[in-house]
Amino acid sequence: MSDIITVKNLSKSYGSNQVLNDVSFALESGQIIGLLGPNGSGKTSLMKIFTGLINDYSGQVLVDGTRPGPVSKSKVAYLPEKTYLANWMTADDAINYIADFYDDFDKAKAMKMLDLFQLPHKQKAKTMSKGQQEKLQLLLVMCRNAKIYILDEPMGGVDPAARDFILDAILKNRPQGSTILMSTHLIHDIEGCLDSIIMIGRGQLLMQGTVPQLRATGKTINEIFKEVFSSDWQI
Repeated sequence: MSDIITVKNLSKSYGSNQVLNDVSFALESGQIIGLLGPNGSGKTSLMKIFTGLINDYSGQVLVDGTRPGPVSKSKVAYLPEKTYLANWMTADDAINYIADFYDDFDKAKAMKMLDLFQLPHKQKAKTMSKGQQEKLQLLLVMCRNAKIYILDEPMGGVDPAARDFILDAILKNRPQGSTILMSTHLIHDIEGCLDSIIMIGRGQLLMQGTVPQLRATGKTINEIFKEVFSSDWQI
């Protein structure tokens, strides 16, 4: 398989705070990849660079062979961590809006998923619970026929009983051959579906590997994560 994302000597700062420092790696196409790291490690900044939302960085980033921009944006579906729905929007409004915006959006599929997720068609987003808003946003992303799905904490606002359902929805609605890059703190919940992981922290790439390779050590991904970042929580 070819690399779908290539990063070379990437650095990104916010004033005096450097969140990424000369980071280099490549992500293989067709995989489900976990992007792991503590809060403030640069995960969201990295995802925004891949989606073209952040442009003031140094180094080289290629998404499916091109620098993040109009061409790559047509291939990437992005789920941000924070709610982006307008307060006045109902679920039907949001589906119609995305359908007008993206040619690869499957509106009929979205309407079916709306009922599958047990979301109200006419309730305004501002009156929905955080979990309902996150389900709706996930639906809008996964009903695009994209090449790359970048998901920032897709299960962060749902209760434990709903996590398996959300994860199943992601896997079942992923087009064949597509790539999923997923940032999450819920490693235990998702490590069974991951093909590979990257861990970033302290501005650096700290670990990268396939899940079978890492599990061959006799440890779970969650246990490895705790070992890698144990010093980050020491006082």
